[in-house]
Amino acid sequence: MQLVESIKEYYQKIPKVFKNKYAVTLIAFTIWLTFFDRNDLISQYKLTMQLKELEDKMVYYKEQLEEVKKTQKELFTDQSSIEKFAREKYWMKRDNEDVFIIVEE
Repeated sequence: MQLVESIKEYYQKIPKVFKNKYAVTLIAFTIWLTFFDRNDLISQYKLTMQLKELEDKMVYYKEQLEEVKKTQKELFTDQSSIEKFAREKYWMKRDNEDVFIIVEE
């Protein structure tokens, strides 16, 4: 008899939400999806951050590609631009010239 009374007391101390089987199922399902599932919230956040980083890189490389295409078009259309490019990028010079390179620190 005493055991039954102690069980009743324990049962009365349980919050009403946990007595409802649907609420318990919903809570368990939410916890499962949040922490234990293959597509949990933490993984989804990491994947979203990775996607944003890759999209930023894609924008950067598209800008670089446009710049390279512009330089390529400029080089193939004008002979003086080829000489300018060679002098600036590869420090080339004519036979009777001296090149001074100034490095800024």
